Amino acid sequence: MSSFRITQGFTEAERSIVAALFWEAFGAKLSVGLGPEAKALKFLARVADPQFAPCARDANGTLLGFAGFKTSEGALIGDGFGNLRAVFGTLGAICRAALLSLLERYLKNETLLMDGIFVTQNARGMGFGSALLQAIEAEANQKNCRDVRLDVIDNNPRAHELCEREGFVAGKVQMLGPLKHFFGFSSATEMRFTLHSHS
Repeated sequence: MSSFRITQGFTEAERSIVAALFWEAFGAKLSVGLGPEAKALKFLARVADPQFAPCARDANGTLLGFAGFKTSEGALIGDGFGNLRAVFGTLGAICRAALLSLLERYLKNETLLMDGIFVTQNARGMGFGSALLQAIEAEANQKNCRDVRLDVIDNNPRAHELCEREGFVAGKVQMLGPLKHFFGFSSATEMRFTLHSHS
């Protein structure tokens, strides 16, 4: 892997890149709740919070990827109604808030909840995903969390394999039932990493 570094957060100029990578990973899952794509990208760029995103950069500082997370203090992607309304209008925001609530994952005490790992296409398979997972684990330790959780959908085997390589253990599987037709996946598996300081 070429020389790289992990930094905290992204710049205002990088918001569009963050939004595009997030949509590339989750567009199929979120298209019903956040589509059409142009407005979804506008919303994601607007609400993305750099405080919740360790980033991987090359030696020149170019953004290669990031990981998002959620704690009781906030999240990479907030879903405030005001931001939805600003992009989609009042009626559109009401409908989308209702749909997105079906995907809401609730925090448990002392758990850092991941939003995902996102790496640019030309940097995949080079170890950045593992480096970002380790940065998330360090963040969780700093916040005195007991574990890190990532919900991996059934049509993302690469994420499942990455988590297992990094010591995450598969747990409860949540089935979507009829909602799979809206969101494009059938189930999600809870992957957990217990921090050594709390094991």
